[in-house]
Amino acid sequence: MFSSDVIITRIRVTFTAISRAPFECGVINLVVAGFPHLSLSNANAVFGRARTLEVHGNRRQLVSFCSLAIPSRTPKICATFSRLRRHHFQKQQLFIHRQRQQEQQFNFTTMGSINCKEYTTTNVVDSNKTENGTTGSGSYHSTCEAEMSDKYTDPVIVCNEKDLPDHGMKQFDFIDNSKVLLIKQKGQLYAVGPKCTHYGAPLHTGVVGDGRVRCPWHGACFSIKTGDIEDFPGLDSLPCYKVEIKKDGNVAVMAKEKDIAIVKRLKDMVKRDPDNCCTFVILGGGPAGGVCVETLRQQGFTGRIVMVSKEPYLPYDRVKVSKSFDAKIEALQYREAAFYDEYGIETWLNVEATKVCGDKKIVTLSNGMSIKYDKMFIATGSAPTIPPIDGSNLKNVVTVRGYDDSQNIRALVNETSNVVCLGSSFIALEVAQALVKQVASITVVGRGAYPLSASFGNEIGERVLRLFIENKVNMIMNSGIKEILGNKDGEVEKVILSDDTTLPCNLLVLGTGAKPNTKFLEGSGLKINADGSINTDMYLKSSMESIYVGGDIANAPVYSSNNELAAIGHYQLAQYHGRIAAINMFECRPEILRAVPFFFTMLFGKGFRFAGHGDFSDVVIEGDLEGMKFVAYFINNEDKVVSVASCGRDPVVAQFAELQSQGGTLTRKNLQDTSDPIAWTKLIKSN
Repeated sequence: MFSSDVIITRIRVTFTAISRAPFECGVINLVVAGFPHLSLSNANAVFGRARTLEVHGNRRQLVSFCSLAIPSRTPKICATFSRLRRHHFQKQQLFIHRQRQQEQQFNFTTMGSINCKEYTTTNVVDSNKTENGTTGSGSYHSTCEAEMSDKYTDPVIVCNEKDLPDHGMKQFDFIDNSKVLLIKQKGQLYAVGPKCTHYGAPLHTGVVGDGRVRCPWHGACFSIKTGDIEDFPGLDSLPCYKVEIKKDGNVAVMAKEKDIAIVKRLKDMVKRDPDNCCTFVILGGGPAGGVCVETLRQQGFTGRIVMVSKEPYLPYDRVKVSKSFDAKIEALQYREAAFYDEYGIETWLNVEATKVCGDKKIVTLSNGMSIKYDKMFIATGSAPTIPPIDGSNLKNVVTVRGYDDSQNIRALVNETSNVVCLGSSFIALEVAQALVKQVASITVVGRGAYPLSASFGNEIGERVLRLFIENKVNMIMNSGIKEILGNKDGEVEKVILSDDTTLPCNLLVLGTGAKPNTKFLEGSGLKINADGSINTDMYLKSSMESIYVGGDIANAPVYSSNNELAAIGHYQLAQYHGRIAAINMFECRPEILRAVPFFFTMLFGKGFRFAGHGDFSDVVIEGDLEGMKFVAYFINNEDKVVSVASCGRDPVVAQFAELQSQGGTLTRKNLQDTSDPIAWTKLIKSN
């Protein structure tokens, strides 16, 4: 309760480790307007034990309180901490450590008050990214007490409050040629970094949702209050700045001096506590596993984390391996080895699981070692399917899944090569467009009439077909390969098609689907579906209490599709699974799956976006299909739009994803306003 003569301008709560305290411990910072010399020396702990009173200028910090009362002339101010148990891993102990990834601050604001969280971590990374994903190098460092007093810049007037409508956003000039994104929502102003932390998309061209902004290119979401990443792709969060509204309505923005040049921010992470004997094992070093290990440390898990990866590389941007064959692994990896070392995350590379005993909570690995785990997250991805064709075991018959595959292809091709891609999937098409200018000829052989028709329908498939023909790719549809012939060295030399046509072939790329990597789980106690996927609940928990599943192998609820189970191999969804699994493994606060599947690709300079999930019976195309600037709405038998695709029409797909993430529904009727084809975007809630 607050008395009428005291205004609380900010309450900031952080959690800190105090060994073996009976309750979750924390630091409470109080800034009370009009009481700069407020004394808290006689404050009493109602439940916990008072540990320390620290004085930092006008701020008083009280440590280790479950409830706090301030007597004397001031009103009572109570801040109640939740009690956390140690989990069942350590008997007879209460879990006492939960160091948040950032300071959590509850803002009680009045006119002109600061309306933005303060940050204590930075990530200095270059901003020179394009949609193709040119990766920049960066250095990361964790927070320290000294950083909490970092100087802020002088206030910079960026606009007037009237320049920005409610529920709107706009990019403004800031310091040293930098930019700031200003968002107004519910009458409050927020300032965050202007570029998506994934590939650097300008966020002011994206979508404002309820308390967050969504990237126009690939759908990543960030909190407008904190800058924290909430949906993927990407790993890092946005920098966040202080905002003040002057009496004349001018809007002033302030940044920490060390944060002026940064475009992305690493969330706070705890480090390994050797006294915490709890062990979490993450099987898979792909997008789901990479996000999971970081989220565990961000949530405050201080136990042992072991990430087991079949590949010899740390988590990297796997999306690029089928689009370009020139990238170095150092440029693709999200973090350096020192990052994982700093936070006590064990990375076991070139190792894979061979057996899991779910009852005993033991996983056996290919290096001969076994690990007893308390909880495990399985995100082992999928493996390419090899069709039963004579000659498929010849040299130079390859698949594309990881970095080594892309480098193998790079080594095998030259300007005299004749390349054949079997399949008209995204993988096969991406490989074809990446190689067409490097080889003598490239041919795509597809069994359907049009490429991508299963995902996009025949009309768009036909236009994609012509796009590839226009760019010198030979397209042979309604066909297949019935035999692969080799030379005396055991290398592929030619392929015979279904109609007995023979094609010269020095390299055959198989883009014929994938299957879940779950064979090693037979006998584990887990229920495995016929297709190799594993069912999960809304928390990504499997049929076994201690095992969580994510990524390609997870047959998980899809929020935007009435929570029906589906195994969807999208990179964005895999990263999101890693976050949700980590949160629920740590049990700090349960969180259900709410993401909308979002897919993206680039074909001959044309950016394709796709969001949603579900069978469709009709496709409504709005815009210029011939000119590759269109939006396609995929509609089911109940006249509900289940998914949306676009080319050259950002941010429409991101808008649809935001609508679905809010539980909104788009129908055929909503599309009938011919005067404004995107009038339906008004259904998106922004307050």
